[in-house]
Amino acid sequence: MSSLLEMSGVSVSFDGFKAINNLSFQIAEPEMRAVIGPNGAGKTTFMDIVTGKTRPDTGQVLFGEMNLSLVGMSESQISRAGIGRKFQKPTVFEAQSVRDNLAMALRNPRGPFDVLIFRGSRKDANRIDEIADQVGLVDQLSRTSGELSHGQKQWLEIGMLLAQDPRLLLVDEPAAGMTPAEREKTTDILIQAATTRSVVVVEHDMEFVRRLNCKVTVLNEGSVLAEGTLDHVTKTPEVIDVYLGR
Repeated sequence: MSSLLEMSGVSVSFDGFKAINNLSFQIAEPEMRAVIGPNGAGKTTFMDIVTGKTRPDTGQVLFGEMNLSLVGMSESQISRAGIGRKFQKPTVFEAQSVRDNLAMALRNPRGPFDVLIFRGSRKDANRIDEIADQVGLVDQLSRTSGELSHGQKQWLEIGMLLAQDPRLLLVDEPAAGMTPAEREKTTDILIQAATTRSVVVVEHDMEFVRRLNCKVTVLNEGSVLAEGTLDHVTKTPEVIDVYLGR
């Protein structure tokens, strides 16, 4: 498995505070990875750098076989290159049906007005059904998105990202505010997504991370503190000191 994303020597400071400090990170394709760490460890800034929201002061961020440098690319260029990001709070078009949300997300060269008159091809319709099935919303397709539960909105947003077919999916705290059953379903969705692409999950919920059953990267003070299985990193003295001991 070759590396899909490779960060090396990445640092960024805000008003003299080093949010990311000489960070090196790599993920293969396909792969599931969990990123954990105390508040202020740099987890959000790490995602901001990968998606072009924040530009690092030093270091390299390379993506794909062509080693495309993401530093200096705009957020939309990075998105088109194949990187999708799901924020903690779901952003779906609440007045539109679940089907329409997925239709809008499908990667077709359309302007906003084309979307309004879009009826879609048979191929698109099949793809929408496929994604809805993957995120557990097949029986909700005709419902208005605003009527969905919090967990269902999160699944719809994951579905909208999958519709764009990213090679790398960054997911921020997907378990927050979910019922235990919704959390379980969410792990299943992400595990399935990671069979065909790379998925990075930033999460606080250790039970959720355990169910992902993947390699874990622990960040602290903007650097990688430990990496390995959850059992391995949670037994590391440094991790116990900075994270689990709090």
